Amino acid sequence: MTNEPQAASSCCSTGGHASNPAVAAGSRESLLAPSSNETTTCPVMVGSPVVKAVAEAAGLYRDHDGKRYWFCCAGCGPAFDADPAKYAAAMA
Repeated sequence: MTNEPQAASSCCSTGGHASNPAVAAGSRESLLAPSSNETTTCPVMVGSPVVKAVAEAAGLYRDHDGKRYWFCCAGCGPAFDADPAKYAAAMA
């Protein structure tokens, strides 16, 4: 046992980026950085900004009840799929 605190786990720290070539190649900053593109926040990692066009190009989005939701990383899509109504309600 060690006295060092462990980092909190998030969808972004579970290796989801490795399965996404755009993110694995080091472009995560482009998903999160403010730009002239329209931005939103991730419904799973609330408060994480997402550039919609970049997330769409990387396949980091889902449609639910006629509305599109964009994600900050590859790990958020499966989490959203598990309970889309929960995450959609949080964005309302």
